[in-house]
Amino acid sequence: MKLLKKLALAAAVIAPVLALAACGNSSASSPDTVKVGIMANDLPIWKDIQKRLKKENVDIKLVEFSDYNKPNKSLEAGDIQLNSFQHYDFLGNWNKKNGTKIVSVGDTYIAPIRAYSNKIKSLKDLKKGDTVSVPNDPSNEGRALQLLDQEGIIKLDDASQPTVKDIKTNKLDLKISELDAAQVARSLNDVQAAIVTNDIAAAADLNPDKAIAVSDLNKAAHPWINIIAAKSSKDKDNKTYKKIVKAYQSDRTAALIKKYYKGAAVPAWK
Repeated sequence: MKLLKKLALAAAVIAPVLALAACGNSSASSPDTVKVGIMANDLPIWKDIQKRLKKENVDIKLVEFSDYNKPNKSLEAGDIQLNSFQHYDFLGNWNKKNGTKIVSVGDTYIAPIRAYSNKIKSLKDLKKGDTVSVPNDPSNEGRALQLLDQEGIIKLDDASQPTVKDIKTNKLDLKISELDAAQVARSLNDVQAAIVTNDIAAAADLNPDKAIAVSDLNKAAHPWINIIAAKSSKDKDNKTYKKIVKAYQSDRTAALIKKYYKGAAVPAWK
């Protein structure tokens, strides 16, 4: 009986120690979970990053969005920790309008904005009174109008972020149809030309090689570099977020960008 009591006492002492050890091991091996908001067209790229980072104990949960109005709201609300859908100019406008302090934690890619048409072969084929659809958010609308200016279709004032009010010359008396960015590609059958952002064009399966006009990529195009964004500047030092940025800014991701965007976008970190 004494022996049984000794064994029972030893077991009672050892059990909590083993339990604590098990808890410690569980905590050490549990992955860092980060919810990342993306546009649907970027899913194949981010799924590859998700797979690679599992080996580094980072568990990325991907949250898909279909328009530009929700990812930053979700970031502010804490529903996601990072998002990857916008460029610097869009972010600057968003912060100014909404009083937020969202920041970039890393560059992703840059892509020209392009004009597409089911009816004409060139913007030079536009006729008097024709309609051109453009995104209605301030950043991308300005970019679309600058493409029309670049091609000599309209003439803009020297506004850094032009709107239709900054059109100085419109010899063809074109109608500019301002639509939600996600709707611009869908308007192709209703307008003579549509100026579509890269990710929306990819989601609509538009071939960049068939675009009828392409915006220039030069030093002045820096505001159009796409980014991974976090809620505030303190997030820039987050070690897990740095791992995610590092995984994105890799040769593997560069190859995926080339594959899925068919040459329509290029890595910005390079």
